[in-house]
Formats: sequence, structure tokens, C-alpha cells
Amino acid sequence: MFEEPQPIKFKYFTPGVIILCLIAINGLAFIAARIIFGIGSVTNLNNLYPWGLWIGVDVAAGVALAAGGFTSAALGHVMHKEQFHAIVRPALLTAMLGYTFVAMAVAVDIGRYYYIWHPLVMWNPNSALFEVGICVMIYLTVLYIEFMPILTEKLNGKIKFNGLLHYLNEPLNKLVNFLDKILSKAMFVFIIAGVVLSTLHQSSLGTLMVIAGNKMHPLWQTPVLPLMFLISAISVGFPMVIFESMLASRSLGIKPEMEVLSKLGRFVGPILGIYLAFKLGDMFIRETFRYLAHFNIESVMFIFEMVFGVIVPLIMFLMDRVLKSPLKLFIGSCLVIFGVLLNRINNFIIAYHPPYSKEAYIPSFGEFSVTIGCIAMLVLLYRLAVRYLPVINLHQHPMKVVIDE
Repeated sequence: MFEEPQPIKFKYFTPGVIILCLIAINGLAFIAARIIFGIGSVTNLNNLYPWGLWIGVDVAAGVALAAGGFTSAALGHVMHKEQFHAIVRPALLTAMLGYTFVAMAVAVDIGRYYYIWHPLVMWNPNSALFEVGICVMIYLTVLYIEFMPILTEKLNGKIKFNGLLHYLNEPLNKLVNFLDKILSKAMFVFIIAGVVLSTLHQSSLGTLMVIAGNKMHPLWQTPVLPLMFLISAISVGFPMVIFESMLASRSLGIKPEMEVLSKLGRFVGPILGIYLAFKLGDMFIRETFRYLAHFNIESVMFIFEMVFGVIVPLIMFLMDRVLKSPLKLFIGSCLVIFGVLLNRINNFIIAYHPPYSKEAYIPSFGEFSVTIGCIAMLVLLYRLAVRYLPVINLHQHPMKVVIDE
């Protein structure tokens, strides 16, 4: 059905890419201002609101939306579903870039960014944030190791320096060949480690908000929040792969992998059903449904999250005509992504109310600029990677596609 993964030749700079470059430059400018003049010069954070958009979106939502890496790895390698191997490499690339920018966002967000290495040597095993930090650092390392075979495949036997550097050709080619053989035999260890590490820190992000106690609104505050964060991250993993694959196909002018994506979509409905069952069960056990009778921003945002981010896509992914339609499959995936993104915003921003705050936290223009700039940089790097590295599996007859019926 598919050819071997190969670089995709296309025109890199387009009007859309130029706009993304400008957005990325704007974000980098605000990051530089934050580093030079301090975090208070760019953000609206204060002692009562020590985290905001950067933690809620760049970190919490970013980690969840990068779940396509470990879910596709679990499906393709751990469960040995060979028909899904075509989406593993693009999902791995997206996860690697996503976690890279999550790490960058944490460094930008903390007050003393130059101390970000402290958890490596100053362990606090009783801290949920320590567990998140260590797991993310280790998992990011694992992702880079998992990505190395793509580099060795590209470089194996192809290193050809001229001039004085030609003496390096033979030893470097031998090194690349050696790494290619070793990694192919040991990769299963890193794949399993990546899946385990992901489940740990996905749930521990929920633990952070459990610790917040009565500072959080009861609609989201629950002892099973770590489990809810884990299930929601698993539920968005496959929709994120579908979303990325559809956009990449449209942007690069190749045929979408509908044979694979339709089968992948069949997993989404049952996972969303499990998440909805836990959510409703928790609400009835704690009797928090009564807060929906109060007309305020919390109740409205909760209803939006559940209806448009869970219930509607759940129904869509259980319908065959949705799974067979590129447009409807894309819309359903967008709704799941929207739901998880809104869930993290609700948990970390909307539901969080410090007891002595006199006014609500509203992100500054600089915070929005950094967040959108990081997304733009991720897209630019993704396009660069698929242009020069064997990431995407092409159909035997690539063709231009339009996302429609």
C-alpha cells in the first residue's frame, strides 16, 4: 500500500510559511524580552497567579497534544499492528518537536530559567512537579533516541566531505552504520520506556491540580483528576495523528492515508466513551452537577468542553460515514483536540481562583505572542524535517488532494 518513508520534495517558502516566519520572529522577540527584562515585563503573572497561559497551554495542553507519539508507538510496535506503521514516524516527529517546545516553554515560564537543571541533582520524590519534570526530561531524551534511526537511515553511507574533511568520511560512515545496527536491535526497550514514561507524567499533571484543593472550581477539582488527565491524553493521541496527517497531506500535495486513518479513527469513539463515563460518574458521586445550574463562566466553559469536545466527536467517531469521509474525520479530530485544549485551559486557568485575588488573570499580548510563536516554529521545523528526512510513507501513486467528501 505504501512505499518506504522518504523525503518529500516541495517548495518550502510559500506565502503561508512567510506568515509563520513572521509570527515565529514575533514570539522569539518576546522570549528575548522576557529573558533580558524579566518575566514581569512580558506577562500578567503575579504572586497570586504564578502560572497562566504558558503553563496551561504550552505545557499542560502541549504535553497532552503530543500524546500521538506514545499512543501510535504502543499501537504500531507494542501491539504489533503492522497496518499502522505508516503513521508512526510522523507521530514520532510531532511528539519530539512538541516535547521540545514544552521544555522550552517551561524554561521561559519559570522565574529563574537558568536553574531549570536543578531537578536533575536536587531530587524531591514527594513532589508531583518533580515527577513531571524528570519524566518529561527522560521521555524527551527517549524521543530523540527513537528518532535517531531516521537520521542514520538518511546518512548511512552518504557522508562525503571534500577537502581536508574527507579523512572523516570513513570513520563517520562506520559510526553511523554501527548506530543503525545497534539501535534497530535495542529500539524496543526505548519504545516501551517511552510508553511507560508518558503514562506517568500525563497523569501527574492532573495531580498538580489536585494539590490546588479548594482554589479550583468543584466542576474540575476531583481526586481522580490524574486518571482523567491520562484518559483524555490517550483519547486525543489518535485524533492528533489524524489532524497532523491531514494537514501535512494538504500542505505537501500528497494523498492522505485514509486506509490507515479510518481504522485509527475507530479507536477514538470507545476511548471518548470511557472518558465520558468516568466524568459523569465522578460528577454524580460528588454531586457537582448542581454547579451547572449557576450561570457563570465556569459552568458555560464546562458545558462547552463536554458537549463540543467530548459528546459531539464521540457520536461522530461511532459513525461509518464520518470515518470514511476525509472532511468529517478531520472535523471530528479537530473537536477532540479542541476539547482537550479547552480542558487544560479550564483546569489551569478558568477553574483556578486564589483565595485573596481581587481580579481575574488575563494573559498579556506577550504571552499570546510566545504561545503562537512556538506553534509557528513547530510547524516550520516539521516542514523542514519531512523535506530532508525519510519520515512520511507515500502511496505508490501520490496525488494532489482536497479535504472534502
